[in-house]
Amino acid sequence: MSALPRTERGGRTRAKILEVATAVFAERGYHDASIVKITEAAGVGQGTFYLYFASKQEVFEEVVRDLNSRVRRAMVVASNGQTGRLAAEREGFRAYFRFTADNPALYRIMRQAEFVAPHVLREHYERIAAGYVAGLQDAQQHGELAESIDPEVAAWALMGIGELVGLRWVLWEHENGNGHATMPPHVFESTMRLIERALTPLPGEGSTTEGRSS
Repeated sequence: MSALPRTERGGRTRAKILEVATAVFAERGYHDASIVKITEAAGVGQGTFYLYFASKQEVFEEVVRDLNSRVRRAMVVASNGQTGRLAAEREGFRAYFRFTADNPALYRIMRQAEFVAPHVLREHYERIAAGYVAGLQDAQQHGELAESIDPEVAAWALMGIGELVGLRWVLWEHENGNGHATMPPHVFESTMRLIERALTPLPGEGSTTEGRSS
């Protein structure tokens, strides 16, 4: 892996290359993209590219990691400070759908990553899941998630809901020329009702841990 930039200017240049590479990979696909196309679009020479990335494969993997970092940050910022797990879910999902509407490259890049860099795709999902599991474990300790539900299973199931609902009502609508700035309200509310029913403990089913009464 190439060294990270040591100067602020170098950091800006690397970020610009990543931004342009994201667009090129999303538009052309990994195999039709090239370092020449990326550097031309970024307005830098190939020598500059190689200061920051060793190959097309490496810059693609960094694009995946960059998108992962950005989408996780968007969801965390939105859900932090919410009162209760359901409120955190609502704002986290809202942020995810907004991010996918603003960054349709997320889906296009991740679909390519399944074949181009499967280990980085797995890393992408596992990083999202790790934070999600921790949040659900905390909710379970406070009686907001039934003890019979495995937080890890719930996290991956909820991730699947978000990804496929976003695929259908954000990305596909965008590709059909009907893209939404935000998720259609009725779709969002239906998704939230489903999640609320899945997560809310039935009477007598909440956690009995000490954390519930604290």
